[in-house]
Amino acid sequence: MKIATYNVNGIKARLPRLLEWLDETKPDIVCLQELKSSDETFPEADIRGAGYGAIWHGQKGFNGVAILARGTDPVVVRKGLEGEPEDEHSRYIEADVLGLRVASIYLPNGNPQPGPKFDYKLRWMRRLQLRALEILAEEVPAVLAGDYNVIPTDADVYSPAAMASDALMQPESRIEFRTLLYQGWTDAIRTRHPVGPIWTFWDYQAGAWQRDAGFRIDHLLLSAAAADRLVDANVDKAFRGREKASDHAATWAVLRDT
Repeated sequence: MKIATYNVNGIKARLPRLLEWLDETKPDIVCLQELKSSDETFPEADIRGAGYGAIWHGQKGFNGVAILARGTDPVVVRKGLEGEPEDEHSRYIEADVLGLRVASIYLPNGNPQPGPKFDYKLRWMRRLQLRALEILAEEVPAVLAGDYNVIPTDADVYSPAAMASDALMQPESRIEFRTLLYQGWTDAIRTRHPVGPIWTFWDYQAGAWQRDAGFRIDHLLLSAAAADRLVDANVDKAFRGREKASDHAATWAVLRDT
């Protein structure tokens, strides 16, 4: 079973690339982020035409997350995280699909920092930690997949100095990410690729793609029951170089079937 996470950076603008990627790679489960689409304008017909059922939590012009499943419909468990009733950002959706509990996550960026956006990022991460503990308590095979907007270590960025002031790699961001991992989640990519550069994002600016000046912010975290089934994990890097591609590349893990 192949499960992928993909920040599409606008599903309507990138729809041809998304459908192309679905056709060529045929993942079983896909977690999408940054739809930039309202619930009403989500391209459900196109997704179904590609052979995928879908659930989504949209927001016009910003944010937005979805879960796709090949040949079936995911069953919604929840949309949004508890803890801040006034938070209207569409950043979290969770479903039961193909025997897994799956969450699609679009964690706040947090820039500029310090400031209220960074404070919101840290609060959001703590809310995610609480939900992650609840999922672990259910003892189901689970995957928390998405754009975490966290560079976990200096080995996950082309230049630590260049990103030193960015919210993505502040000590506070990294501490909250490690706190999540230490609950018992396994980082699929680093399990299969423990050393060396492996990027998931290249900015559109300053020739970042051409210089391979990227970093790793898209993660698949596996519960123990899912991690026991991990076969492989990698990044579909080549798709980032296609015309009008997202600035992220799809990141995926393969789990052994039960």
